[in-house]
Amino acid sequence: MIDWSRVEELVAEIGAEDFQEILELFLSEVESAIDLLAGAGDDANVVEEQMHFLKGAALNLGFENLAQLCLKGEKAAAGGRPHVVTVDEVRKTYEESRGQFQEDLPSRLAA
Repeated sequence: MIDWSRVEELVAEIGAEDFQEILELFLSEVESAIDLLAGAGDDANVVEEQMHFLKGAALNLGFENLAQLCLKGEKAAAGGRPHVVTVDEVRKTYEESRGQFQEDLPSRLAA
């Protein structure tokens, strides 16, 4: 679910203190993108754009399952099928990933 090697790489690159700022920004931006996705309706272009954004953000922070789901949604929306991946699926995967991430992060940073 979480690519911890990516998280460790990011922490090593920017430091633990800056990582916390990046994490807060990531969580805020992902939640906003999910809200935009929820309002997209049948607009395949908006769905594709938000899925693309979410995929990139998820990859940057190691949220592997979310990134893969959004890749599937992005490709489907690009093909004119914006409802292949639902907002509820994205939100559920994000919340599960966030929960695991926040639970495991302290021990991962301490190691």
